[in-house]
Amino acid sequence: MAKHTIKKQPKTTIEISLLIPWSEIQAEYKSAFAALLPEFEMVGFRKGKVPSELAEKNMSKDKVYSKLIQTLIPRLYEEIVKKEGLKPVVSPKVQLLKAKENEEWEIKIEVAEKPEVKLKDYKKKIQEVKKKAQAPEIWVPGKDQKPSEKDKDAQKEKVLNSALEALITEVECEISPLLIEDELNRRLTQVVDDVQKIGLTIESYLKSKGTTIEALKERLAKEVTDMYKLEFILQAIADTEKIEVNDADLQKIFGNIKEEKDRQAAQQNAYFYASVLRKQKALDFIIGL
Repeated sequence: MAKHTIKKQPKTTIEISLLIPWSEIQAEYKSAFAALLPEFEMVGFRKGKVPSELAEKNMSKDKVYSKLIQTLIPRLYEEIVKKEGLKPVVSPKVQLLKAKENEEWEIKIEVAEKPEVKLKDYKKKIQEVKKKAQAPEIWVPGKDQKPSEKDKDAQKEKVLNSALEALITEVECEISPLLIEDELNRRLTQVVDDVQKIGLTIESYLKSKGTTIEALKERLAKEVTDMYKLEFILQAIADTEKIEVNDADLQKIFGNIKEEKDRQAAQQNAYFYASVLRKQKALDFIIGL
């Protein structure tokens, strides 16, 4: 039977060491082989009609082991998450440290958990920052014009941005490197793709911007870290202030979608819309402080 140990790493990262005995690998291999057999093709036989003995000799072991890994590791991972009460916020990072025939398999799984957020006296800090960010609103008839709606919106956005920057700076919330790594790689790939579309190499692009790949990675890493940090901070504020999204809130959103097909699709993703709306309510709460 597979055995595991848990080790807590810095920044809400969990390392799971998993040992799987060869007897369990053998049993899982048979199951993986049986699952692949109906789709196996071989000269002289129709698909799914190849005798098991022949298929066993001709089917690629790599293909069977690949199927084994796709089924066994996720199942064991889910069992560990449930048993240990883990709360992962992203797909795990899996490494096969040792996977040889007739030997025990050794696997390392890294998991990012939801970080602890220490809001401290966040309301006071936001009020201080907002007071500094707000420009004097004194109107003298015949001298100045009243601020337009556009000016008011711009001022509102400026104040909100100042408040959010203060939250990112002041609130304690450590983000797991696993979260940052995934999003950082995605953004770097997007930069390379965008640069190539305009006919440049990444080297020439960086040179034209007067920067380096290391500086670009550092800037993007900070953006990603701040993005995740703010996301968890807003969740914590919503939890602390008991900000909820009810069915009436969702139905109001769905009611504004004209196309029936689009509305049904939105309703099937009600959880996503609820999380977005809850985040917006948290932002409105901050603006109102």
